[in-house]
Amino acid sequence: MRHITKTFGKVVANHDVSLDLREGEILALLGENGSGKTTLMNMLSGIYYPDHGEILIHGKPASIRSPREAFDLGIGMIHQHFKLVDVLTAAENIVLGLPGGAVLNRKELERKVAELAGKYGFEIDPAKKIYNMSVSEKQTVEILKVLYRGADILILDEPTAVLTPQETEKLFAALRNMKKDGKSIIIITHKLYEVLSISDRVAILRKGEYIGAVDTGTTNQDELTEMMVGRPIVLEIERPEVERGEKRLQVVDLTCQNGEGVTALDNVSFDAYGGEILGIAGIAGSGQKELCEVIAGLYPAIGGAVLYSGEKNGVPVRENLLGMSPDVIVQKGVSMAFVPEDRLGMGLVASMDMTDNVMLRSYKSGKGIFVDRKSPRELAERMIDELEIATPGVDTPVGRLSGGNVQKVLLGREIACNPSVLIVAYPVRGLDINSSYRIYDFLNEQKKKGVAVIFIGEDLDVLMQLSDRILVMCGGKVSGIVDPRKVTKDEIGLLMIHVEHLDEEVQA
Repeated sequence: MRHITKTFGKVVANHDVSLDLREGEILALLGENGSGKTTLMNMLSGIYYPDHGEILIHGKPASIRSPREAFDLGIGMIHQHFKLVDVLTAAENIVLGLPGGAVLNRKELERKVAELAGKYGFEIDPAKKIYNMSVSEKQTVEILKVLYRGADILILDEPTAVLTPQETEKLFAALRNMKKDGKSIIIITHKLYEVLSISDRVAILRKGEYIGAVDTGTTNQDELTEMMVGRPIVLEIERPEVERGEKRLQVVDLTCQNGEGVTALDNVSFDAYGGEILGIAGIAGSGQKELCEVIAGLYPAIGGAVLYSGEKNGVPVRENLLGMSPDVIVQKGVSMAFVPEDRLGMGLVASMDMTDNVMLRSYKSGKGIFVDRKSPRELAERMIDELEIATPGVDTPVGRLSGGNVQKVLLGREIACNPSVLIVAYPVRGLDINSSYRIYDFLNEQKKKGVAVIFIGEDLDVLMQLSDRILVMCGGKVSGIVDPRKVTKDEIGLLMIHVEHLDEEVQA
């Protein structure tokens, strides 16, 4: 890619970026949120077209105006959000859209897919329906779909975001096999330890500009972070020692079903205490989403209890929250905040500015017919200063902010209510390293204030460094509650797929 520039209105996503990818190498693409990584790769895969500059494939200039043209040039992108048809099999998804006869020879197709998967070390049943697959199996189908079309250049956007350590290792082994076969691979990721273990070179973008590329063997996490951010950053997640406080939440035999009548939570029980961070680990779809939404009053349960214990204005509050709506929970004096994983779908309104989004929390408590806008505006301005939110001002719609800044707005609004229980779901998903560490600091600050923090995360390394205890979920059940100081990452990974139970001494 030579001198690539791409703008969206007044926003410059990429400015004069030049990037090389060599044959048979794995190149990691690093950068903070909003640094232009995905935009740059979307131009290589035909989703966007550059305003200036040119792309050369094997030394020849190429005009890539659609994903189909990218495929014709041997370029395929595996996006973070999979694009598969649930009711079709793996093999059917892999050939979907390709030219062929009216009748599909399933046996021959499945044989070819199995052969391709075996060549690179992927494990897949070609006849299995997508809706019966785990996240890692779906990802395998996406990669095979690109390989089946003859791609030599593969772009993977955050490929390990929702994988267990074991699944990540399998993926990396397959990528190394693809590299041996002469494939060229670009990985967009925020996980520096993965960059160092899988890539040959690392290219870094900062604020839409190309900073440089370094050989992985001659660099380290501190150097990469400094290149990304422009200044040194201490890469250590603290776990401050705080005396455990009162039991704020007691969840007893919680059971619920999803929309199709399948049990999403099966007799889930645990306690959450003030002054601790309780981490919740599990592969995607193990019931984490339903768990936090049932506690917050957003999802119906068919059995169990959610017992809250706190106080309001010095008066004790004891309530079973099960079956209460969020409004009723607030009216009962329960001091609880919830930061959902769907920031702009459930947490904030994209078209509204910061002041109005802050008001969503408080407008019902107003007296009379007039709405108080002054206090929410002051809070929004204070949040911009304290949380270092990058925004033109409080009147800018939050939908125009980057992912990291949207998350800071949501977290800041919820923390401003001084909750005694704070539930956060995937708070650093898709965030760069600088924003992520700022959010870990927020959570530790709440812990020091005596708040019971329930932290649902997908990065096991972070969960193990930040949490005081980790509850591991598998298929809607609790497969263990462990002390992260006494277990290994692999042991938690096994609990996530429910292979075995741990010894009692590591249970927390």
